[in-house]
Amino acid sequence: MRTIMVKTNDAYTNSVSSEVKVKFSAFIEPFFSEHYRESCYPGLIFHQGKRTMLQINVPAGDFPALLVAKPATENDPDSGKQRPEVPGHADEIKQYIIEHAQKGKPWILGTITANVSPGKIKILEFGRGICLVVIPRGVKLEITDGQHRKSAIQQLVEGDESYLISDDDFPITLVLEGDLQQCKTDFRDMAQTKPLDKALLLSFGQFEGRVGITKKLVQIVPIFKDKTDKIHNSPRIKDKLIYTNNYIARAVSCAFTNNPDDELKDYDVESFSEALVKCLNQFLLECNNTKYIFETSVEDLTVDDVRKFKDECLLGMSVGLEVLGRLLYCTYDKARNYFDQDKVSQLAQLDWSRENPLWKDNIVRIDPNPKNPQKPYKVSTAANAVTDAVKMVKIRLGWI
Repeated sequence: MRTIMVKTNDAYTNSVSSEVKVKFSAFIEPFFSEHYRESCYPGLIFHQGKRTMLQINVPAGDFPALLVAKPATENDPDSGKQRPEVPGHADEIKQYIIEHAQKGKPWILGTITANVSPGKIKILEFGRGICLVVIPRGVKLEITDGQHRKSAIQQLVEGDESYLISDDDFPITLVLEGDLQQCKTDFRDMAQTKPLDKALLLSFGQFEGRVGITKKLVQIVPIFKDKTDKIHNSPRIKDKLIYTNNYIARAVSCAFTNNPDDELKDYDVESFSEALVKCLNQFLLECNNTKYIFETSVEDLTVDDVRKFKDECLLGMSVGLEVLGRLLYCTYDKARNYFDQDKVSQLAQLDWSRENPLWKDNIVRIDPNPKNPQKPYKVSTAANAVTDAVKMVKIRLGWI
């Protein structure tokens, strides 16, 4: 029987006496010995939704032989139990594990749900929901939810980085269900969960790279402090929130790399935050379009102030911040981690309102049929529109 060493805090746990441990080992060892040619896992029995379920923990090395995924193929949902595999998703999970494990950082994967016909396995019940689950050779647990997690784990087990997870166990919720249609229904029901907004995911991200720098900016820069929605993808104007974490994160990446998706993984949070905070504070205070919002606390702002700013100034929008970030990149000295103050001032002197002809036909288009004739401007967030806007500014300022 495998010995598990767990570090615990004595203040929160009651140790079991050595005498009880010996008795328990003597009791359970014969069951493992009897089924030594089969897969055996201690488990818990519970009931949910008129079904019997088991909770077991499976070592990573058992995944290839024990679990099987049957995703649908192409445009035929009836060909499998889950959606078709999403290209690249398993690799994203794999890289997440590798990056954290190699640095000795904590990581976690959610429980995998699988199903099996009740007659194919043995359940040795000991009472109080405690059991031993015996899975004969050749029996497969068919995944209902978690096919990408399973693929990522299996790729690691079979690859050169297997040592990273060789001592890890993964929880599996096993539904005793053999009906294909019910399994497909279970997958559909489990897929009802609403995806988390990017702003919320960023809020819970580790304090490093662009996540850490973004959080610093939101804490320090007055136009972001208490005016940034840290939960939703779109700012709640009625709560006087102008930006979202994701708006700012994209601008941060642009300012340092000219790439809105760069995670800045090796960038020191403190030093790079300091450089960008100083740059942004200078720009936002000097710019006539942002000075009032920058200097006014959220308590003194009105909802109308926020709405007016977002309606009239491009810097109240994600695309405006991206354009600014890309332009700040043109002022950035990588060797000194420094944004050129003279060039930042030149950017601040621009008119960042939607009415400025500088933005016409790039990020600002005239809507031929506007809902409000007083506001005929339609803002484009397309990549080519951003590129054209940056180019127009560089031409205007003589940077080309």
